[in-house]
Amino acid sequence: MIMKAIVYEKYGPPEVLQLKEIDKPVPKDNEVLIRVYASTVHAGDVRMRKFDVPPAEWLMAKFFLGIFKPRRKILGMELAGEIKEVGKDVKQFKKGDQVYASTLWSNFGGYAEYNCMPEDKVLALKPTNMTYEEATTIPNSGITVLKILRKANIQKGQKVLIYGVSGSTGVTALQIVKSYGAEVTGVCSTSNIEMVKSLGADKVIDYKKEDFTQSGEKYDVIFDAVGKMDKSGKELLKKTGIFLDVHKDSGGMGKASEVRGYLTILKELCEAGKFKAVIDKIYSMEEIVEAHEYVETGRKKGNVVIKIT
Repeated sequence: MIMKAIVYEKYGPPEVLQLKEIDKPVPKDNEVLIRVYASTVHAGDVRMRKFDVPPAEWLMAKFFLGIFKPRRKILGMELAGEIKEVGKDVKQFKKGDQVYASTLWSNFGGYAEYNCMPEDKVLALKPTNMTYEEATTIPNSGITVLKILRKANIQKGQKVLIYGVSGSTGVTALQIVKSYGAEVTGVCSTSNIEMVKSLGADKVIDYKKEDFTQSGEKYDVIFDAVGKMDKSGKELLKKTGIFLDVHKDSGGMGKASEVRGYLTILKELCEAGKFKAVIDKIYSMEEIVEAHEYVETGRKKGNVVIKIT
C-alpha cells in the first residue's frame, strides 16, 4: 500500500519539500496507525527544513536531525486524525478514536496521509468540539505554554503582560492565562489588535504606535512569547514579579510520559470553551512550498494548517 507524503531529501529553501507517493507504514505491536487529516507549519518545521540552529546546538542538532541530509524525511510536528489500526499490545486507544498529537517525541511525520505512533508518546483523544484542522494547532504551543507557566503560579487578579501575543505561542498563552483569572495586556502590531481583543485580552498595546515600556504599569508576570524583548521591557516587573521567555524557560523537551498529560488539560480547556484555535491560513499538501514561504515571513497570525487530504 502506498500513501502521499511531503518529503525532503536535503536541507534548504521551501522548494526542497516535494509531494511524493511512498509506502504506507505498518503499526508495530505497541503502535497505532493514524489517518492524518491535518498538520501545521510550525516554526520548528521551518528551522529543521533549513537546518537553522544556533551554533551552540549545531553538533547535537546534526546528530539528531542528520549530519549530511535529513534523517527523518517527513516533517510535521503536530497532527490530528483518526486511528485506523491498533497493534496487539495497545490498551489505551481503539480503532475509530479521533486523536491529536505532538510528534516531537516520536518521529515527526505529520506531513503524510498516515503516521504510526507508540501509544505511550504524546498522543490523546482530541477535543470533541474541534475540527481536525483546529485540534492540530493545539499540542506543541499548548504544552510549551503550560510548562512555562508552571514557574509563575499565576493567580486570579494578577497582571500579566504578553509580548508577541499574536503568534501561535502568544495566542495560546493569552487564553491559558485568562483561564487562570488574570488580567492580560497584550503587545502586538496594529493589524492583530482586534483578533487579540476577541481572544479576551483586557488591554492591547500597539507597539508600532506606542512604547509599552513607558506605560508606567507594573506586572506580576511578563511572558515574552517570541524571545525578542529587550532589557527595558523587564523593568516593568513588580519587585516580586517573574519574567518568562519562551526560549529559555520551556525547560527542554522532557520525557513523553512527563508531558502527555498536558494534552488532556488542553482538551478540557477547549471543551469548556476557554480555549479556541486561531488559524491564519489553511493550505493543501500541494501548496506546502507556499505555506512554508508564508510562515518564514514571520507575519502569521496564530497558526498555519496543512490539510492532509
